[in-house]
Amino acid sequence: MPARTRATFPPPYAPVMRILVLGGTRFVGRAIVDHAVSQGHEVTVVTRGSTTLPEVENLVADRDRGLAQLRGRVWDATVDVCAYRPGQVSTAAQALGESGGMYTLISTVSVYADGIPANATESAALLDTAAVADDPDHVDITAQTYGPLKVMCEQRAQEMFANPLIIRPTYVIGPRDYTGRFPAWVRRIAEQGSVDCPGPADAAMQYVDARDQAAFVIGLLERGIRGTYHCAAPATTFGQMLAGIAQALEVTPEMTWLAPADCEGRETEFPLWASGESSPMLQLDPAAALGAGLRARPFSETVRDTRDWQVREGDPERTP
Repeated sequence: MPARTRATFPPPYAPVMRILVLGGTRFVGRAIVDHAVSQGHEVTVVTRGSTTLPEVENLVADRDRGLAQLRGRVWDATVDVCAYRPGQVSTAAQALGESGGMYTLISTVSVYADGIPANATESAALLDTAAVADDPDHVDITAQTYGPLKVMCEQRAQEMFANPLIIRPTYVIGPRDYTGRFPAWVRRIAEQGSVDCPGPADAAMQYVDARDQAAFVIGLLERGIRGTYHCAAPATTFGQMLAGIAQALEVTPEMTWLAPADCEGRETEFPLWASGESSPMLQLDPAAALGAGLRARPFSETVRDTRDWQVREGDPERTP
């Protein structure tokens, strides 16, 4: 297919790309698909078929059973949103060979080892994978195994793809957040006159709007930029986040800050709360991503858009 340019866009012109997205119909992946389409790219989405999207090519496949549908096809870039086990990365590599173009893995800051310093860069120590190394493709995915398995996904990507792009987001927020974590706070603050908040208020917090992450990823692909990046706005605090929600919604609920000890065992009730500790994984250095083009929209916009989506579509079922 001859190269095309989007002449309606300001220079430098970005060529139209054929982008393959592995898992792109829900939240993080959906934002990436939507942004790619908005920029004129040709998108193919691979899912298990429960949801199809307009304006893109939809392929149905179970990556755990193989991706034969991809053989013989060519893309300029591949964005892997749903690799949770290293074998899934291998399956993609075996199906695509060199035909998938620039490979991008959406990873997580949960890959970092305990004890990294605050404001750590992308070179910080990663988790030991010994606990899952014997059978990574069958071990249960739990809070304890999720991070090591993602480390192994990154390692496998480095082994099987030429210089992949690895994105490590903190909490991803915004409309279509099916996890219900950030939307839970938006709803409570919007609708309740009194809100219990897990202390301390100055515990670290860091997030990125899914749409900002999408624009960042597609922008890197358009420019052929590779490497590993934290994808997050500069760190804030839990208290500032909740206050920002109230300000954006123009409400003034009474916020009662509870002692951390009174919140233990209530993590489901208090989503995004990390046992009252300032986790270094929620105060990472985003300088590399900001320097490479990540732009964080005003938090108030994220809040209002999340609330509009929530009112329009109702609360999503919380996914553990």
